[in-house]
Parts: sequence; structure tokens; C-alpha cells
Amino acid sequence: MSHDALVVGAGPAGLAAAIALKQAGLQALVLEKGVLVNSIFHFPTQMTFFTTPDLLEIGGLPFVTPYEKPTRVEALRYYRRVVETHGLAVELDREVTAIRTQPEGLRVTARSQRGETAHYRAPAVVMATGYYDHPNRLGIPGEELPHVSHYYGDPHALWRRHVLVVGGKNSAAIAALEAFRAGAASVTLVHRGERFSDSIKYWIRPDLENRVQEGSIAARLRSRVLEIRPGSAVVEGPEGRCELPADVVLLLTGYRPDVELLRAAGVSVDPQTLAPRHDPQTFETDVPGLFVAGSLSAGLMTNRIFIETGRFHGEAIARALRARRAS
Repeated sequence: MSHDALVVGAGPAGLAAAIALKQAGLQALVLEKGVLVNSIFHFPTQMTFFTTPDLLEIGGLPFVTPYEKPTRVEALRYYRRVVETHGLAVELDREVTAIRTQPEGLRVTARSQRGETAHYRAPAVVMATGYYDHPNRLGIPGEELPHVSHYYGDPHALWRRHVLVVGGKNSAAIAALEAFRAGAASVTLVHRGERFSDSIKYWIRPDLENRVQEGSIAARLRSRVLEIRPGSAVVEGPEGRCELPADVVLLLTGYRPDVELLRAAGVSVDPQTLAPRHDPQTFETDVPGLFVAGSLSAGLMTNRIFIETGRFHGEAIARALRARRAS
């Protein structure tokens, strides 16, 4: 199948790019390995965004909510409406497995969960795959046990459970607080730093610090998990090594982009930052016709690109492709 452009990833940055391409007169197809806005779908069910609704808007479509900060459910509804309003072509359950340069352009191979393979051709491909699908792993024994997760879901499941949370940023702080309020048997927060991250939001930090001070949440700073066992975890810190009860272990240590597709396609990737080499004005990589959009463009520096900023990358890409077509 041939298109003017392919967009890999149906998150906000990918959808914004598809809208900009369509408005530039280009026939664009979005390929998504999961569901629409897959990362947001896998956010905690009761999650509220830190940002205001206007900063999540794409395609000129207002994000209407009665709340100051929109919820996950509202965001899912909004992005469905974006796709339907703009008539975007989106194929779900299409995991891109290869991108190859050919004389006539770029050839993309995608696979479905049923093992079906499809091939696409286009002179331009926009990679907007984000990073939420690839957690930073600790590489310790027991990390693959069934009661261990790199994602936090609904606190209801933590009632009367011994919960061990690893991490020192917003996700870990929120999980620990909600586990406590959901009636967890105990909540222990393990963080390798001397203090919790300065990036924790100002309205979350005092709540966390107060719960730690009163003993509702046990904080083990300058500590690390050495091993996870069924029902417990071995933690090492200033007090030495000990085994703590742990019915649920949440490893909320951040996420990283998957740049292997880009590397295999010939894109130069910084080995330290994992940032793909690209023109900051057009977002085109050093492989002609292959672009990056959204947080993927920043590599490990995920705090530089958010939905609020990544949604504009597609406009720069569309301008570059429109100029190329006109020349």
C-alpha cells in the first residue's frame, strides 16, 4: 500500500502530525500497535493530568471539561473525537517491525497480534512512538514475578496488601499516597536518592512528606531493591540489608524510548542520550524522508518534550514536506 506519508504511533504527537499532513494536502496513514492513544489508555484509571485542557488540544479542536485539570477518561474521549472530526486514517494493531530505504521511498513492515504481516510504502515516515511502552528495568532477580509491575493502575487492588513502591518522582509519590488511602496493609517507598525528586508537583510533595513523617508511609531513602521474592523484597540501605513484606511491587523508575527501529533504518542515535540525530527545524533524521515527532525526538531527556510541545512537531514536518513537493 502506498501513501504520501506514514505516521507510526497514534498518540497525541502522532495524531497532531497526521492532522498537519492532511491539512498540507498529503495522504497520511497512522499505524498504531495498540489502541488509540495507547499510552494514555494505560495510565492509571483515575489519573488527572497535571496540565490544563487547552495545552492538550490538537487540530484546533477545543478540549471541553468542567474541571481545571482534565482526567484520563476525558482525554480518551477527546482524542477519539479528534480522529473522527478530522477523518484521520488510523490502523490499529499494527506494530511496525522494520523500516527500509528503497529507491522509490521508504518501505514499512507491520505485524498484527495474530501474526499477519502488512507492507506499506511512502516517501515520508514520521516516528511518534513515545517512550511509555518501555520501562527502565532494574535487572534484579524476581523482576518478572507476577506481582511485580512497572505500571500503576487502580488503587482498589492494593487494599489490605503490603505494597512496595520503587521510585522518587511523581508516579511513585502518587502510587504510594493512593495505596495508603485505599487501605493497603503497609506502604513502603524505596528511593535511591537522598531525598525525593524536586520534580514532584508542589501540591503532592507536602502530602507525601506529611504521610512519611506520621509513619503512614515508610520511606527508605538512599536504598535499593536487590531481589524480589514471592511475598517479599530484599532492600539494602543505610541501615543495612533487610527483607520487607511485599504482596505488590510497583517499579515506577521511569521509561525510555525504543530507538532500535531507527537504528536499524540507519538513523544515527546518540549512545548516551538515545536522541536520534535530526534537524531541529524540520525533525528529519539523517535518513532522508524519516522524521521523528514528540518525546522520541528527545531520547532519554523525556522531561524536555511533553504533549504540550510535541503536538507542534507535525506542523514543522508538514511544512518541510510541502516545500519539498513544491520544489
